[in-house]
Amino acid sequence: MAETESYEPKERAAALERQRTLKMAKSAHAYVRGNTLQFYEWLGGLARGTLPEGPPVWICGDCHLGNLGPLADADGRVDIQVRDLDQTVIGNPTHDLVRLGLSLASAARGSDLPGVVTARMLEEMVRGYAQGLSGPVTDGAPPEPDVVRTVRRRALGREWKHLARERLKDVEPSIPLGRKFWALDAAERGALSDVFEDEQVRSLVLALNGLGEGSDVRLIDAAYWMKGCSSLGFLRYAALVRIEEDGKRRLALIDLKEAVEAAAPAAPGVEVPSDHAERVVAGARSRRTWARACCPCGSSASLS
Repeated sequence: MAETESYEPKERAAALERQRTLKMAKSAHAYVRGNTLQFYEWLGGLARGTLPEGPPVWICGDCHLGNLGPLADADGRVDIQVRDLDQTVIGNPTHDLVRLGLSLASAARGSDLPGVVTARMLEEMVRGYAQGLSGPVTDGAPPEPDVVRTVRRRALGREWKHLARERLKDVEPSIPLGRKFWALDAAERGALSDVFEDEQVRSLVLALNGLGEGSDVRLIDAAYWMKGCSSLGFLRYAALVRIEEDGKRRLALIDLKEAVEAAAPAAPGVEVPSDHAERVVAGARSRRTWARACCPCGSSASLS
């Protein structure tokens, strides 16, 4: 698609399905990333007892390489964590390990790495998981891997101008329509305006920007965001918000993503919020207790 190409709401479904198919066709790794539902259909066909069954805990549910990366908390601390919790449920932690192991193996295969390298990668994944279960990092723990340190350093060096250059092409307070950002209809724009009138949303935006409740939050532009792979076809929006405090203005780009039914199975007998958005939030709030265990990188730390 050309950089200037955009789609009206009625044209989105076909365009998104075409884009998802093209992404998945690029490599075995991309196919694994984009086919969460088929992954769990495959797991569901295995005989009971084929996989180890750990204690029911909040899992990512879609733990592949593309969903690991830098995340900042409200205090500006950046750590490497799971960044996508669409599929989070209270379930078998083995599912996260199998999903991540399959992602690593398919990435290695696509890079023509020998089988022994794949085996070593999976060994290190399991070793990192075990280390994460042992608790917080201590002085005697292994040093942080260079790749984790490099990713964190790059994330810490990023500012609004970098985000604007990548996503908005300039720093003007508008979202240019094109290959990634598509036009909204009147109903969508009105609904998004209502979202940012909600007191909980407003408080969250201010907290993430380190501002007090006296600040003003106003939606100034929004667009449909063509982003992701397995989630293509669900609602996703980019919202450009202006925040004013004591006469000073700043901009924030908010990612809003539709919460849908999880393909990852919940453990028998556990209670998971029936509202999909509440489920995602509950999993996110619990992630500090399991993020290090899910991430074999040796480190733990958006609106969905």
